[in-house]
Amino acid sequence: MIVTKKAFYIPITICIVLLHACKSAISYYSLPTFVNEGTVNCVVEIAAGTNKKYEYNPTLNTFVIDQENSQNRIIDFLPYPANYGFIPSTISKEDGGGDGDALDVLVISEALATGTAIESIPIAVLKLIDDGEIDYKVIAVPANKKARVINAISFEEMLSTYPNLLKILELWFLNYNKNDVSLVEGWGNEKEAAQEIKRHLKTR
Repeated sequence: MIVTKKAFYIPITICIVLLHACKSAISYYSLPTFVNEGTVNCVVEIAAGTNKKYEYNPTLNTFVIDQENSQNRIIDFLPYPANYGFIPSTISKEDGGGDGDALDVLVISEALATGTAIESIPIAVLKLIDDGEIDYKVIAVPANKKARVINAISFEEMLSTYPNLLKILELWFLNYNKNDVSLVEGWGNEKEAAQEIKRHLKTR
């Protein structure tokens, strides 16, 4: 097989088929970060409009509800305003001030089921500090136009057309967890989001 630069990108449909066909061997964490130029894979842990905090367990290769004091963790606030999950093959390294998890992402669309992998366009990054740890959130929209609920594929479009969307996301993340002290440092555009993703790529 001739390997070209294009071979780095794996269509999301192929990824999903492989996951379902061989769940024991393929981890969601191991999906490729990039699908095409300017688009990334996003794995949904928590569907928009829900408040159960599901997390991916790579050992079991499944999604489980996070535990707090031996109880299912339920968000005691408004439900998630967008689909929450992670960008595979990335890591927010603890020695760099991160939390050791894959890079977080919010996909703005209608509710997507836990375990959905969706090709998305990163359009912004919310620069959040959570209990002293860097906990930036990439904001993305589906690459498929039919799956979008906002008409924006760049930070400037989102800022000019939906300025209150940024405020809503800021307020939600500052208030959803009463046990943590969070701080918003600001926002970055799609170029900064892309840089953030590349900066957190896992090295092999």
